[in-house]
This record gives sequence, structure tokens and C-alpha cells, in this order.
Amino acid sequence: MKVLSVNVGTPEAHEWKGQLVSSSIFKHPVQGEIKVGRLDLEGDEQADLSVHGGPDKAIYVYPFEHYGYWQSQLPGVTLVMGNFGENLTVEGLTEETIHIGDELEIGTARFVVSQPRLPCYKLGLRFGREDMTRLFYHSRKFGFYLRVLREGSLRAGSVIDVVSKDPNQVSVADLIGLYTRDIHDAVLLRRAISVPYLTPGWRDELRSRQQ
Repeated sequence: MKVLSVNVGTPEAHEWKGQLVSSSIFKHPVQGEIKVGRLDLEGDEQADLSVHGGPDKAIYVYPFEHYGYWQSQLPGVTLVMGNFGENLTVEGLTEETIHIGDELEIGTARFVVSQPRLPCYKLGLRFGREDMTRLFYHSRKFGFYLRVLREGSLRAGSVIDVVSKDPNQVSVADLIGLYTRDIHDAVLLRRAISVPYLTPGWRDELRSRQQ
């Protein structure tokens, strides 16, 4: 498991449906050692802190394994790493194989998996397609966020080590399935709610499913 690309971006104004929208989803790969802070990577910045960023969404990870799928869904589009707004494009780590609460070491930094990404309209902005958010949702290929436990640095090529596994064993894919209602499993739902590092918003959402 390793990082294939480290991608950063800063807010830029783009026209979307007749309005100017500020977004940092247009990220580009960077080379060399990149510092990892509590809230982001060096050179990266979120445009709308009401829905992006913060400690539980400091670093967005997207599996490179999904790029082949998207190439088949988006003919004529040349995909490059960072296309989905991810900070880290990774190999060997997918929603099915990593769990909420698992701790990772990448470079000299330490992280914990906190939640899946949810589709947002800015995917449509990024690809110039009004249907992109819907396509992303139906793909279930959401990627996931990391919380920074220890600051440090990393780079493209850094090995990803899973140094601690959450005992509840709720994968990111499990959580996505519960959210989209693809999965109806009361036992899994209770396990997911009990994961210590699950973010409060997700915990509240899952608790509402118990009622």
C-alpha cells in the first residue's frame, strides 16, 4: 500500500450554473516532502469550511483502483490523479479493506480513518457535468477522510502502514452501505455507532436509523 500522488489546491472562482463558485476541488500533484498539519497538507486550503475541512476531514483519500471505473464511465475525459479533489491518491487501500477507526502511518505522520466522503455538487463543477454528483453517489466509490493524530510529512511513494485496527471492524464500505440503505443490518449499525473515532455527524445519522 502506498501513496501514488499528493495533491493540493487553493480556492479559485469558477462559473457554475451562471454563478461564481469558490472551490478548491481543482487539485494538482506536488513533488517532494509535504508537511502534514492538523487541518490540512502544506499548500492545501478549503474554500467552504462549513462543509469541508476541519479535524475530522483534514485529508481526503481516494483509491487509484477507482480510476479505471471512472475512465469507463467518462469516455473522452483524460483523468489525472487528484481529479476527484483528493489529497492522496493511493494504491492498495480501498473502502472495502480499511475500517473506520483504523490508524495509519504514512511518512512520519499518523492518521485515523474518520468517515467516508459524501458526494457534493462541486464534483459537477470539476468535471463540467451536472450529473456527476449523481454518478458519484451511485458508484458508491466515495473515498474517505483521515484525521491527523501526529503531524509530520509525506510524499508521493510513501508507504502506508496500518498500525492499529479498530476492533469493531466496520469498513468504510460498510458505513457507505448503511448510509445509502444498501445494507440493513442492526448488528452492524450498532457496531458502527460504537466506533470511538466515528465523527459526531455520522454517529447522529446512524442513531436516527435506530428509531
